[in-house]
Amino acid sequence: MKQHKTQRSKVFIAGPCVVESLDLCLAVAIEVKRACEANGFKPIFKASYDKANRTSLGSFRGLGMNKALDILSEVRLKVGVPIITDVHESSQVEAVQNIVDFLQVPAFLCRQTDLIEACATSGKPTLIKKGQFLSPEACEFIERKFYKSNGIDMMIAERGNSFGYNDLVVDVTSISRLKSACKNSLVIMDCTHSLQKPNGANGRTGGQAKHIVDMVKFGAIMNADGLFIETHPKPKDSPSDAENMLELSNLDSVLNLASQIYKL
Repeated sequence: MKQHKTQRSKVFIAGPCVVESLDLCLAVAIEVKRACEANGFKPIFKASYDKANRTSLGSFRGLGMNKALDILSEVRLKVGVPIITDVHESSQVEAVQNIVDFLQVPAFLCRQTDLIEACATSGKPTLIKKGQFLSPEACEFIERKFYKSNGIDMMIAERGNSFGYNDLVVDVTSISRLKSACKNSLVIMDCTHSLQKPNGANGRTGGQAKHIVDMVKFGAIMNADGLFIETHPKPKDSPSDAENMLELSNLDSVLNLASQIYKL
């Protein structure tokens, strides 16, 4: 089944990088929902139940699958906001699909055929991050895999391309090219992961949070179908992606700016 791309409001996917606690997830989800409703966006709360692709073995991965999924289920029930989380192996899809509203495929795994097919056959709308190593045109084949497996409502996210070992760049033509390549999918601009500085010598991924608003402007100017932002009340305290997250208190003003640009 193909995506029906006509929509009344843009998608906004936001939340902390990883499930840290119920209290944190509730606080962020409530603000994401409120800010979206105030600025005309469709909210989706995002948090990973497991960070399987950390740089260092000693990095925080999460609270464990069962505990983290229980927290996401409670957030969904109490806040009344759709939930998205990522899966790393096809065997995880069955356990996750009944807890969340959307599935997500990480960028490093965007060509994993078995994983894409498992997400598609689950019947859940799925966000697939464009790999840092792929051209926009190559994403046409990801879309074909997904819809050929009877998937519904795919989204594809731009999150930058590898530039050397320690940086990412975003091609200003990428949103338009993704829309041409993936005609049956929504195109999302990931405004925070595109600012990562990966493969740090200290075993940590760095980032450039000061440019988040620039990426939001770019996504809105290029009329992306939605925006993706990782946000946290205290980004420096986040155990993952601390250096490229938006401070939660700034979320409303950033969404208001994006809304004004979209309206133009």
